Amino acid sequence: MEDAAGRVEPSGVWATAVSVARVRAMETAREQPLFRDPLAQAFATAGGLGPDAPPPPRVDEAARLRWLGVAVSIVIRTKFLDDLLERAVAAGVRQVVLLGAGMDSRAFRLDWPARTRLFEVDTAEPLDFKASVLRQERAAARCERITVPVDLREDWPGALVAAGHDPARPTVWIAEGLLIYLPAGAVQELLEQVGVLSAPGSRMGLTLSPRGMLDRFRTDATAGSPASMWVSEMPADPVGWLGGLGWQARTFTLRERAEAYGRPVLTPPQQDEGPGGLVSAARVAPHPGP
Repeated sequence: MEDAAGRVEPSGVWATAVSVARVRAMETAREQPLFRDPLAQAFATAGGLGPDAPPPPRVDEAARLRWLGVAVSIVIRTKFLDDLLERAVAAGVRQVVLLGAGMDSRAFRLDWPARTRLFEVDTAEPLDFKASVLRQERAAARCERITVPVDLREDWPGALVAAGHDPARPTVWIAEGLLIYLPAGAVQELLEQVGVLSAPGSRMGLTLSPRGMLDRFRTDATAGSPASMWVSEMPADPVGWLGGLGWQARTFTLRERAEAYGRPVLTPPQQDEGPGGLVSAARVAPHPGP
């Protein structure tokens, strides 16, 4: 279905990217935001979540607080991955791949060194929707931005290489708010494919669903809501898991990063027990053979 501007209206998993844009727009409007995303409001408005959108249905207080926590996590993870990208390019990495790019506007809002190539991998519908908003806003990328319209369930590595990605050069990979929508087997396969395309010196930033999160949100998982499409949580030992795939990883909890950014969170401490869902990793070895 198209809107008045001829854009396909968001639906399914990629519609959640518009909700994420709305959260980023709200953060941008703060007096002292952790980041600024000037395009976020345009994406949210085009997707029907602008300032004049009708209020969401009333929910009980517990559900409201759970979803407020999701909004806070979006803000913190955005800052976390911004910092990871800045460190990667400072170390000389000049290839960036955003997996399930959605309404990510980092190509337009971050300062990129010369000769940086940024690949946005997603299905055609969100990329086309995004392109229409970018034309409307007359947005200009601050690096070489290359869109790769392909489903991650298909031969996305082939499409990425055909678009100009060089597996012999280090890459920084971002999978933000993506893996929670994939079954565990698909997550494993995706990261194995990433490993094949990652030269020594590559970096990776992931967001993983903390263990127990699906159970906490199951009562809110009405049809079509983001929670109704969440299917996987992080493994019990994410560092060991990624180590087996050739990555040296560190995990951080939302609480740790929020406190470091001067935004302490108010969720009960027991929700942060165990490994954190914010992951930074560096390539240390080729992917082991079968």
